[in-house]
Amino acid sequence: MKRLISIFVLLILSATLWASEAGTFLMSGNKAYGNGSFTEAVDLYKKVVMLGYESPELYYNLGNAYFKLNDYPNAILWYERAKRLDPGDEDIDFNLKVTNNKIPDQIEPLPELFYKRWFRNLIDLFPADRWAGMGIILFILALICGTFYLISRVLIFRKIGFWAGSVLLLFSVMTILFAWSGYTSVKNAREAIIFTPTITIKSSPDEKSVDLFVLHEGTKVQIKDKIGAWYEIRIANGSVGWIPLNAVETI
Repeated sequence: MKRLISIFVLLILSATLWASEAGTFLMSGNKAYGNGSFTEAVDLYKKVVMLGYESPELYYNLGNAYFKLNDYPNAILWYERAKRLDPGDEDIDFNLKVTNNKIPDQIEPLPELFYKRWFRNLIDLFPADRWAGMGIILFILALICGTFYLISRVLIFRKIGFWAGSVLLLFSVMTILFAWSGYTSVKNAREAIIFTPTITIKSSPDEKSVDLFVLHEGTKVQIKDKIGAWYEIRIANGSVGWIPLNAVETI
């Protein structure tokens, strides 16, 4: 038992030291950013990332620091990573749009069906964990109303408990559905940012294959498949081709 207690204390101390170290790097990074030392800020923020810490605010700060250094591909990469953690954040979305306007490729996306766009925008209002938290709270409230319905002897109170519980249960199921959709969307999304100044997209995973079109650094692509040292990619306008693995950084 004493050994178990010692291990438990050691784990707590390790977690405390980790949090303290990450917090020190984060505060130093914020200070460096405030002083205009953006390269130093990037190094400090990335040390926090290397410790296993992630948050939309950290990734957003990294994106901002890279933007100040005019490193737009890296800025887009970290803004995209921040957006995955908090898709409804307006500041992340705004800065991402501004940075995308700085890169050479301005690709018009394919039109999206209105109901798909509406559903995606609804899901993106909150991160998946926040939707899940709201779903749990609504479910607990539904249980309370259900209990009130069962124990109350006053007819009007029983009706209120029944209908309120039913509505809350319905909304609970909907928010859990939104949480699951948001989670699977992020988990299954395979996207990357091009980090080669200029790259020719090929018709097959072979340098000798036909040239299809040219892309530039900072452009986001969807990864469809992988063969050897090649990714099959799709861009926003629907065009498909192959690109070397070392030309991109996955989001």
